[in-house]
Amino acid sequence: MSGVDAHTHAFPDSLAERAIAKLESECPWKAPGDGTVGGLLESMDAADLDISLVCAIATKPDQTDGIFKWCKSIRSDRIEPLPSLHPDTEKKDKWVRKFAKAGFAGMKLHPMYQEFPLDDERMDELYSAAADEGLFISPHCGLDIAYPPDDDRASPERMRRVIDRHPNLTVLCTHLGGWKSWDEVEKHLIGTDVYMETSFTVQYLPPERLVDMIRRHGTDKVLFGTDWPWARQDTELAEFKKLPLTQQETDDILYRNAAKLLGY
Repeated sequence: MSGVDAHTHAFPDSLAERAIAKLESECPWKAPGDGTVGGLLESMDAADLDISLVCAIATKPDQTDGIFKWCKSIRSDRIEPLPSLHPDTEKKDKWVRKFAKAGFAGMKLHPMYQEFPLDDERMDELYSAAADEGLFISPHCGLDIAYPPDDDRASPERMRRVIDRHPNLTVLCTHLGGWKSWDEVEKHLIGTDVYMETSFTVQYLPPERLVDMIRRHGTDKVLFGTDWPWARQDTELAEFKKLPLTQQETDDILYRNAAKLLGY
């Protein structure tokens, strides 16, 4: 195995173009990828990546079943989809059990697009069920370029409250615990028992600080991620490989830790 991308997004072919255009209209960003599963696979081939985790986001409660079915349809030996539950989905615990029974390893959450703070008590049912079923959650963490800089719904401090309330819950924090919130990450999350992934960190953090944070958190708890289609996988991988990490540390982050999280 050469590499796993722990953070990508894709949409059904019939929706991808419209979805990307809408998301681009909400932020000063242009996606280098087309948002389709086929486009993702081509990107993975170009970057020599074996597997990508595809994160779905249910922005309405009635999207849960459709996303679940779509995730089942795209799952393969190279695509590991993460279905999603909206905070207002009824019987969240039963949906979590359904995800687990179907063989999914985890689920995706995004506090901004789903309109909830990470430590919202409405989510305790989901968090408890995920912990009981052995599913991890992968929430967006930190700021989001499409939302105001004072939007703290995905803050590291809120994430810390969640893991304190649910110590058996497995969490994969995106953007090394919190995009553009890394001072808070160091205060609240570094060294805790959560996984983190590296998307949108290499170009925002000085290499020395990034490597220091990775090592202090634990190189056995960090995964490589890109957030494709919003970043090029080949470019992100090339920049990551420039970091002053040992070969053992690099290999752990590129695929061994992901294999452990996914149960391979």
